[in-house]
Amino acid sequence: MAGIPQVAGALSFTDQSREKEWASSAVLKEGKASRITLLHTADIHSQLYVHDEFFWENGKAVYKKRGGFATLKTMLRTLRGENPKQTLIIDGGDCFQGGGVAALSEGRAIIPLINNIGYDLMLPGNWEVVYGKEMMQRDLGGYDAQKICANMFHDTNDAFNGESIFHPYWTHSFGDFKIGFIGYNDPLTPKRQSPAYSEGIRFSKPEANVARYIRLLRDYEMCDMVFLLTHMGLAQQVDLSNQSYVDGVDMILGADTHERVRKPIDGKYSKVTEPGAFGSFVSKIDIIIEDGKMKDTNYQLLDVDPAKYKPDHEMELLVKKARAPYKKELDLVIGKTKSTLVRYYVLENPMDNLITDAIHWKFKPDISLSNGFRFCPPLVTDPQTGMADITNEFLWSMLPVNSDAKTGEITGAQLWDWMEKELHNVFAKNPAQRFGGWVVRFAGMEINFTAYNENGKRLNWIKVKGELIDKEKKYSIVACEREGDPDDTLCRVEKVSNARKLGVTLHTILREYLAAHSPVAPKVENRVVATDVPKDLLSQLEGYDYIFR
Repeated sequence: MAGIPQVAGALSFTDQSREKEWASSAVLKEGKASRITLLHTADIHSQLYVHDEFFWENGKAVYKKRGGFATLKTMLRTLRGENPKQTLIIDGGDCFQGGGVAALSEGRAIIPLINNIGYDLMLPGNWEVVYGKEMMQRDLGGYDAQKICANMFHDTNDAFNGESIFHPYWTHSFGDFKIGFIGYNDPLTPKRQSPAYSEGIRFSKPEANVARYIRLLRDYEMCDMVFLLTHMGLAQQVDLSNQSYVDGVDMILGADTHERVRKPIDGKYSKVTEPGAFGSFVSKIDIIIEDGKMKDTNYQLLDVDPAKYKPDHEMELLVKKARAPYKKELDLVIGKTKSTLVRYYVLENPMDNLITDAIHWKFKPDISLSNGFRFCPPLVTDPQTGMADITNEFLWSMLPVNSDAKTGEITGAQLWDWMEKELHNVFAKNPAQRFGGWVVRFAGMEINFTAYNENGKRLNWIKVKGELIDKEKKYSIVACEREGDPDDTLCRVEKVSNARKLGVTLHTILREYLAAHSPVAPKVENRVVATDVPKDLLSQLEGYDYIFR
C-alpha cells in the first residue's frame, strides 16, 4: 500500500498481519509517517527464571516454558531495537513481591534487575505495599524509571499528610506528538491485603480525580493521546472504561488479575488490555502518526519465549548475584509432588488444596482456610519420573508472605454470611466491588453455590465434614493472620471467638507436612462447585469478547 488509511473514530486493532502491511508502507519508508511503540508488562511477581507457564488450548491445560528476567530483557531490547527512538517500556506493578529473593530482601534485590532492563515508566501495584510504606517508597525510589500514581496519598501526622506519594501523571513527546499517562492502583488494596501493609497510605477511587487529570493532559499539556496505567483487575478496569468520567482516554493499560488480553476489550469510552503475569508475556502497542495525528494502531500480546529470545548474559549474572545470599536456603528441596501444582482456576486448584490440607493435618480444625491468591507459576511434573521437586524457592512463590497461623471459633451462621461475602468479592454484578483474588480456599468444607445470583443469595449449601452446617453450632477454623486486623478477625471473618495465634508460620506447616507426606498428589476434589460456571473457570470477566488462554 502506498499510504496508511485514515482511522475513523476510536482506536482500531488487528493482529500480526498489520505489521506486514506496514512493512510495505511508502509513507513510513519515506519518513512521512512515524511509528510509536509501547511495550507493557505487569505482575512479574519477582519470577527470576524461565518457568512452566499455563495455557488453555482445545479445552485442556497445556504447559510451556516462558519468562525469566534474562529472556525478558533480550525480548524487550530486541523490540525496542526495531524502533529505538520511539519506544517506551512500561510496567504496571506487582514487581518486587512474589518470590523468595524479593521477600528475603524486602524487594531491594529486584531493583538492579529492573533498572538493567531499562523501564521508562512504572506504576505501584497492590502488592508493592507488602513491606510497608517506608520500604515501598525506598524500593520504588531506587528505580530509574518514572513512577506515577494518582490515588495514593500520605495519611500521616506530619508535613506530608494529604500529599500525593507519587506524581499522578507523566507525559512524553515524540517530536510534535505527545502522549500522557495517568496512574491508578487498586483502591481496595487496604482490604485485599493485610491492613498493616497500607498503614500511612490513603487510597481514593479513580472517579475522584481522573476527569480532572484527563482535562489537564488534553487541554493544558496538549497531549494527543491519553492512557490510564492501572492496577485494578480486569473486571474493574472494564467497568472503568464504561464510565463517562474517563471520556478522553484512548486506552486503559491494565494489570492485577493476570489476565491475557489478546484483543483489546471495547468499553464505551475506552479500550482495555492486560498483559498476563510472571514475565511470561509482553503487550505491544504500535501507533502510526502522520501529519501530527494518530492514523492507525496495532496491538499484540507476545510470549516471552526462551526458544525465540536468547537469555541476556549480563542479566543472568545480575540474577545470580541477587540470588547468591539466599541460594542455599532457596535450593533446598523440601518435598516432591506427583501432580502438577497450578493456581489458575477461579474455583479450586491443586496448589491451594495442598496448602489447606497441610493446615488441616497440623491442627485438625473443622475448617482450614487460605486466601484466593493468584501469584505463583505452575510446577509441572517431569514426564520421565512423574514427579517434581518442591523447593523453598517454590514455597516462597506459593506463599510470599510467611504469615502466622491463627485459630478461632465461629458459628455456622457466621460461616454462611462470611462465605456469601467472599463469593460477592469474586462474582459481584458491579465489577467495582470485585476483589482481585479467586474464591477463598479451604479444607474440611464443601460448598455449592450459584455465582450469578443476587448478593447474599448465592450459597445453596455448605457442608463441614460431610454434613450440612448447623447455623447454631460452633466450628473451629485455622487460617493465616493478616497483620493489622483486629484480634478477633481471621481471614476477613469478623468477631471470631477464642481467637489466638498458634506459634507457627505457614511455611513451617508446609515443610512439616511435606516431610511427613511427600510425595504429595493434590488434585481438584469438588470442594467448590458452582451450578452456573464450570469448574475450570479461568476469568471473572463475563459478557465481553474475551477468553483466557
